[in-house]
Amino acid sequence: MDNQILAHTKYNCTYHIVFIPKYRRKVMYGKIGKEVGEIISTVCKITGIHLIKGGICPNHVHLYVSIPPKMSISDVMSKLKGKSALMIFDRHPEYRDKYGRHFWARGYYAETIGQVNEDMIKKYIEEQEECSRIEG
Repeated sequence: MDNQILAHTKYNCTYHIVFIPKYRRKVMYGKIGKEVGEIISTVCKITGIHLIKGGICPNHVHLYVSIPPKMSISDVMSKLKGKSALMIFDRHPEYRDKYGRHFWARGYYAETIGQVNEDMIKKYIEEQEECSRIEG
């Protein structure tokens, strides 16, 4: 990935992020999975996160993102999970009642991309997508 540019800064801050729905329920099959993907993409655009690649599996989400250095990964995850949960609940009020206004579990996994190259991450996410197609 090429360097991103802010007013006086060039950067390449890329992360592989994994997070799960509450209680690792396998809720992201079929239509809801596609909607979750669209919602996450929308939230990324709104918050200034560059979504390079993403994959929605039945019980977890993989993202390969670039974030500006002025944003911390914890702020990014707070916005991403918070806004996406609200949007999911707007589209599917039945999940709000079922999960008590908590769609995503606490915490996440984040890894800076350094030792692993971009092609390896993209291939891994694509393999995860194939896995979800087989399961779903």
